[in-house]
Amino acid sequence: MFNEAPVQSIALHPNYTTAMLRLDLLHAEISGNKWFKLKENFALAKIQGFNRVLTFGGAFSNHIAATAAASKAFGFESIGVIRGEDADLNNPTLQLAVSQGMQLHLVGRDQYLLKGDSDFIQNLQHLYGSFYLIPEGGNNLQGMIGCKDILQQNTFYDYVFCACGTGTTMAGLVAANTGAVVVGISVLKGRNQLPDEAQRLLNQAYPNNTFHVLGNEILDREFLNQHCILSTYAYSGYARYDEEVVRVKRHFAEQFAVPLDFVYTAKLMLGVQDLLERQKIPVGARVLIIHSGGLQGNPGFEARYQAKLAR
Repeated sequence: MFNEAPVQSIALHPNYTTAMLRLDLLHAEISGNKWFKLKENFALAKIQGFNRVLTFGGAFSNHIAATAAASKAFGFESIGVIRGEDADLNNPTLQLAVSQGMQLHLVGRDQYLLKGDSDFIQNLQHLYGSFYLIPEGGNNLQGMIGCKDILQQNTFYDYVFCACGTGTTMAGLVAANTGAVVVGISVLKGRNQLPDEAQRLLNQAYPNNTFHVLGNEILDREFLNQHCILSTYAYSGYARYDEEVVRVKRHFAEQFAVPLDFVYTAKLMLGVQDLLERQKIPVGARVLIIHSGGLQGNPGFEARYQAKLAR
């Protein structure tokens, strides 16, 4: 059902050995880090006797699309609580989710903020019956444990870079304890601390390792020598249009035949390239870059910013 994720050598800088773990090639619809976040959740749901899962996400969410596809593949019913009661049900992401059998439940943005509230969850149970709850983005202990497996066959690197949203994937990479320094490139503007849930998960699973969120001050340091998230490359913020991010995405497609997504991996590569140019890691280091998928979100981004992209 799943392909083995290949490691592709990518010559980014003559002073470093750089490669990309192509998680985007694992599966056509449950690709990237999404499968790793979901697999332990579905295993636990089956053990606990559930046949239905419910989760949360935005109208263009990679997590919603992947959860819908995984549910169909493993024989679960699925419900997606979608942020924005005016969401376009015809957008590519939600069309894909519906085609996989997911039932959509649209809520206003204020109501969506209650997704962790017990009364809100209870109301959803009254509407849909019992279900196994997967948090937005797969951000729970099962999601983090699954992400530890990303590095199972890739333990010969000095540095591992990944895009960072909720922090779940990065927490899993750190918890894998391969000896590499793990660096997350945040896609969220203005984040100056690790999300509370990701830090809690990391502390629970691996209490002797912590990592920190660093801003532009990192450019004044000699080396990156500890696990950290860098907020330097978030630019205009989540899913916003930035000329530099679009340029990097197009460059990678042309030079390396590697498709990136606009929201996560294009910012990741922009950050990695800049850090290598500034020699913020020791010369000669072996660098692994995690391609976390997310390509299904490109059509929605392109539709939203088609005028700017056409320039």
